[in-house]
Amino acid sequence: VQLQASGGGPVQAGGSLRLSCLFSGRTLSSYVMGWFRQAPGNEREFVAAIGRSGVSTSYADSVKGRFTISRDNAKNTVYLQMNSLKPEDTAVYYCAASARFGGSKATMGDYYDYWGQGTQVTVSS
Repeated sequence: VQLQASGGGPVQAGGSLRLSCLFSGRTLSSYVMGWFRQAPGNEREFVAAIGRSGVSTSYADSVKGRFTISRDNAKNTVYLQMNSLKPEDTAVYYCAASARFGGSKATMGDYYDYWGQGTQVTVSS
């Protein structure tokens, strides 16, 4: 499995970005997908996750109502739409894939088997 995240960049506070994660090597619909982020000096933190069919989603409280995770299994791509961005959203964003079950653990980094290389998001005030 390979994951390639893209779509990051500089943006002003209040703006929007859409991150994409291109999945290859296996069938995307077999995997739970997640987005995590890591800011300098901070630990990696959970952002959002989506179930195999796209019906079930979960979000960190800090992004709830502003970010939306979605997936297009036919295009082998997972998205993270980020609106109303804040300077504290500045981080490297990583997509991750899990073949495990037990979706209640999808907020945990250890739940995931594969990680992308990350894409930088920088929000200026």
